[in-house]
Amino acid sequence: MIKSETVRQILDHYRVIWALGHAQSVMGWDSETYMPEEGIKGRAVARAEIAQLIQRFMLDEKFVKLIERAEEEKDLTDIERGIIRTLKRDLKFYQRVPPEVVKEFAKVTSEAFVAWRGAKEKARFDLFLPYLERIVELTRVVAEKLGYEEHPYDALLDLYEEGLTSRDVETVFSVLEPGIKSLLYKLESRGWPRRHPLEDVPYDKAKVEAAVMEVLEFVGYPKARFRVDVSPHPFTVGIATPFDVRITVRYRGVDFREPLFSALHEYGHALYELNIDESLAMTPVGSGVSLGIHESQSRFMENVVGRSREFAAKISPTLRKHLDFLAKYADDDLFYYFNVVRPSLIRTEADEVTYNLHILLRYRLERLMVTGEVKISQLPELWNNEMDRLLGVRPRNDAEGVLQDIHWAHGSIGYFPTYTLGNVVAAMIYYKHGKIRELVAEGNLASVKEYLREKIHRWGSVYPPKELLSRGFGETYNAEYLVKYLDEKYD
Repeated sequence: MIKSETVRQILDHYRVIWALGHAQSVMGWDSETYMPEEGIKGRAVARAEIAQLIQRFMLDEKFVKLIERAEEEKDLTDIERGIIRTLKRDLKFYQRVPPEVVKEFAKVTSEAFVAWRGAKEKARFDLFLPYLERIVELTRVVAEKLGYEEHPYDALLDLYEEGLTSRDVETVFSVLEPGIKSLLYKLESRGWPRRHPLEDVPYDKAKVEAAVMEVLEFVGYPKARFRVDVSPHPFTVGIATPFDVRITVRYRGVDFREPLFSALHEYGHALYELNIDESLAMTPVGSGVSLGIHESQSRFMENVVGRSREFAAKISPTLRKHLDFLAKYADDDLFYYFNVVRPSLIRTEADEVTYNLHILLRYRLERLMVTGEVKISQLPELWNNEMDRLLGVRPRNDAEGVLQDIHWAHGSIGYFPTYTLGNVVAAMIYYKHGKIRELVAEGNLASVKEYLREKIHRWGSVYPPKELLSRGFGETYNAEYLVKYLDEKYD
């Protein structure tokens, strides 16, 4: 795999950086699953110190010189070029963003998560406000230090989706916003189901959990490398990709659709990490290349596969075996239950038609936050007004509105647009393959997963997102595919 002696030396040094990142992943997973609340007092300090250690190792003079030397070498392999490209991106961050900012950011976001959780429970934005104000202040510093050509938000977008700019995002939404609104009007005119009786049916957590695990077994996962837990906000973490990948699911006791599809969604993320070529493990290119590409895999599994009529028919025997209340519902009922369309308050509960309008709202607010065009204290009102304009619904409290997402507590400003990119790419995959529904109907998910592995998964971060898409599918973020997919599915 590695021919260059310089790159070999780089990877020897990087192994320690990877190990520190591994420790951060374990602590992050534990913070959101099993850590007692008071544990944050020690955890925040530990994670901040490790963040500084990572920066110190990244900025080691010999290491930096090795990267610069390798960059000048000719005849590097694609993998070696990917390693150098990825490290140069990391170095840009660590060389330009002061260590004290990195340390404070890690500490503040650790504390902010606990504050956000308490604020959400009480539906009081004021409890989270001082933490978010400081996070935004630090984010502005990061954007200015990293630099940008047109807009400070571009520097943040690039952290999550290499090469992505506000212009790219605007182009995507210029197609999606009118397309989605047009489809919503058609669905309302035709009387597409806006509610389903199963949404209000309570369930036994143990039975739904058993059903979810059996559905995951049907789609196929490696038990020795995969773990499922419970958390307030479902997530996926590659503890040691591709050998240890974990997801979490949330169970609220009513509407079993939510844990089922959050499990499929996180499984899509996990599958990406699990299928990365083992030869890339513990290297800078040994994980998913970007959040947008990552989200395409989760959205593909959740929506394109999971919410299809064919998949509903395939898993219905499993669901009926565990859930007695499904006895009176046909497979067609399950399909419509899985695909109810109505404007809703909560992003994670939104259907695939309206979902991207939720992202459009967050994208617009984040741009205003970063430039200081709005005060952080104004966010609840601005959020509520924009929800009303885009979706015709208005939150009754902050928990239903501005506090619903964990992302800002994590300091992940610039992250949200990658969700929409994921939906766009998932639709592209559907059309580029051409026979997804047929394979799902046959239960041949192995062929579907192999296609994803060859086109996307196996390469890790070897190629930047746009190049990866161009190599695999001949184009990048074409939102027309998503509009077409939605129009055809809901016709």
